[in-house]
This record gives sequence, C-alpha cells and structure tokens, in this order.
Amino acid sequence: MLNVICLVGRLTADPELRTTNTGVSTTKFTIAVDRDFVKQGEERQADFIDVVCWRQSAEFVTRYFHKGSWIAVTGSLQTRNYDDRNGARRKAVEVIASSVSFCGNRDNGGSSYNGGSSAPAARREPQAQPAPSFGNTDGSDLSELSSDDDLPF
Repeated sequence: MLNVICLVGRLTADPELRTTNTGVSTTKFTIAVDRDFVKQGEERQADFIDVVCWRQSAEFVTRYFHKGSWIAVTGSLQTRNYDDRNGARRKAVEVIASSVSFCGNRDNGGSSYNGGSSAPAARREPQAQPAPSFGNTDGSDLSELSSDDDLPF
C-alpha cells in the first residue's frame, strides 16, 4: 500500500508549538494550496489542508515559518473520528508531515528538515549568478570528424 502526500503552499497563520502531556512537541497548521485547473472567467481556487508535525519537525516549523511563508510538506494522509462540543460525530483529515522544507522566496534559505539532526541553513541574501557560458556559438570552434570509428557510442 502507498500513502504519500507532497504539497507546496502558504501557511494561513503563524504555527504555534504545543507539548503533549508526555513532553512531545507538536504543531498543527493549515496551508493554502492552489488548484491546477481554473475555469475560464473565474479566479483560481485553493484548498486549505491541515498538517500536523511532531518532535523536531514541529520545533523547526514554529521557529522558521510564519503566516504567508511558502512551505513544502511531504507526509501521509490520516483520518480520525471525534465528537465535537455538541456531541456530533466528526471526521478530521490531516497530513502527518514526515518532511518540511523552505521553498518559494528569498526570505527562506532553502533548507529542509526530514527527521534528521540537520539545522536549517542561515538566511542570506541571494547572490547574482553569472549567465552560463557555452563557448563560441557561431560554430567556428567545431571541426569535422573524419570517421565514425572513433565515436564512443
């Protein structure tokens, strides 16, 4: 069986770190994920998806992400049933994150946390990158091959 979810979206609110009775860190947040299809004449729709992080991932998210931040989440889909305050039976559908990453804008350094002990990279301003050079494009540095015997393929 396979249960893998990969999402990229924006946080709808600042995540808050909570601790269980046994001392385990957790956070729950919602991300807005745009839909691919847009009906002609209408605005793009978004889905609001609940995500749960545990332990170091939760600490990472609450420390480095805020409302409006782009975030990439990989995890699995999980459902649970509960009774609301009025006693009505409800179903919750959540993504349980196994990996979270920065993405999307210059304020985020591009690091990720996937359950290991790596710390996020320090934030830094992007440096202008020179355009790649592919040599002389007029063909003057090319030569004719004499035979096909010397080709490696």
